[in-house]
Amino acid sequence: MTGTMQFYIYEGPVMSFNKCIKNKWKGRTYATTKDKALTNLKAQYKKEKGLTLTTSISLPGKLF
Repeated sequence: MTGTMQFYIYEGPVMSFNKCIKNKWKGRTYATTKDKALTNLKAQYKKEKGLTLTTSISLPGKLF
């Protein structure tokens, strides 16, 4: 059984190997959990910037 989709917004920095590669980025997605939302947002950022899916990034800002 799948969970209810919720709308998530991320606003904050994008980090790669503890280095800030973007000071402020905003992304939006629908997901069933916060973890899935973060996964979606990371993939969204990578696609937007032409990065490979294996590029390591983190999103330490606010997810709401």
